[in-house]
Amino acid sequence: MAEQFHIISDGSCDLPTDLVQEKNITVVPFYVSFDDEHYQKENVEIQIRDFYQQMVDQKGVYPKSSMPSIRDYEEAFLPFAREGIPVICICITTKFSGSMQSALNARELILETCPDARITVIDATVNTVLQGQYVLEAAALRDSGASYEDTIARLEEIKGTGRIFFTVGNMEYLKHGGRVGKVAAIAGSVLNIRPVITLKQGEIFPSGAERGRKRTTEKALLLLLDYLEESSLGIECYSLAVGYGYDYAEGKAFRDHALSVLKEKGYGIDEIPLYQIGATIGVHTGPYPLGFGIIEKAIHS
Repeated sequence: MAEQFHIISDGSCDLPTDLVQEKNITVVPFYVSFDDEHYQKENVEIQIRDFYQQMVDQKGVYPKSSMPSIRDYEEAFLPFAREGIPVICICITTKFSGSMQSALNARELILETCPDARITVIDATVNTVLQGQYVLEAAALRDSGASYEDTIARLEEIKGTGRIFFTVGNMEYLKHGGRVGKVAAIAGSVLNIRPVITLKQGEIFPSGAERGRKRTTEKALLLLLDYLEESSLGIECYSLAVGYGYDYAEGKAFRDHALSVLKEKGYGIDEIPLYQIGATIGVHTGPYPLGFGIIEKAIHS
């Protein structure tokens, strides 16, 4: 069966390579650099594990990320434009990156040579693992036989339900990136206080601070439970995932604990996917981000 339409996302979606291939999704990578000069394509020229290892080994070195270029998007769009296959391109929130603008500029260039091309660029208003979940919902709609227009409409309906509840290892990287004030960062380092953060509709919101890793991760779980309790939908209507950075063992333990607590509270859930948070967000959080992504499923009964 010929492909009805194709889904493209930027590298902020943090989906595993094998899953991207399985779901027939194209990812346009971000770039990462440790010296401000040499930029490497994430998951192509540098793997995520290697990126985090360098962060852990080189304390005081702050890597930077760079968005995909217009040319990168052109190269991704062109084969589908030539074959007459419509494209839905889902980009990281515009509050964090100009990736979407690169995609829009590339779309205009494609239309000059392929005026009948259909390319819709969507601002996910989220990032990292949650963006990946949103992209997977687009794939679920496509694979269910939903039309191009209906898929776009449904994606617009659900994206406002997306939330990330997460914490970080310390405030050092948030401070360096200008995400928290200097005084707050100093206080955090002295008192071992770490922030708990909610991301929704493209914005970061402070959701408290706790002393120590265990308390911050428990706070992230409480935020998730509050979100589910306030929802008029059951947990089966949501896509839920856990994202972790450098430490897989910690991520798995956190996921397993969350699953146990959810079951104890009567939520009928048997599995929570565990994904590694990529460099696009890791440069701002440091090597130890940990938390939940949740968004309403595009298809549910």
